[in-house]
Amino acid sequence: MLAQDLADQLTGAGCTVVGPAPTVQQALDQIDGIALDGAVLDVNLRGERSFPLAEHLAHDGVPFIFLTGYDSVTVFPERFRDSPKLTKPVDYSVLIEAVSRFRKGDAAQG
Repeated sequence: MLAQDLADQLTGAGCTVVGPAPTVQQALDQIDGIALDGAVLDVNLRGERSFPLAEHLAHDGVPFIFLTGYDSVTVFPERFRDSPKLTKPVDYSVLIEAVSRFRKGDAAQG
């Protein structure tokens, strides 16, 4: 329900949303063949970490932001420790501002 609420907020801000996807595999299937401006990744997808999805996005040069409830960077593989992160519960205005950077090219890539 939270993922759909985030998607609704992003859609309301003018984003075209692909998803939400509850698993890494479903996310990979949903984005197959789609050019993305950026992505918002929850670190935990039904008990599965989203880092393989982040790897895929990074390989394709797609900027992304992690949403996380984890307060320790040690949860993240070293490659993604400096990636942009927003702490849950996320303030929608902060998320929308961060996502707007995708189009401007300001978002850091993992």
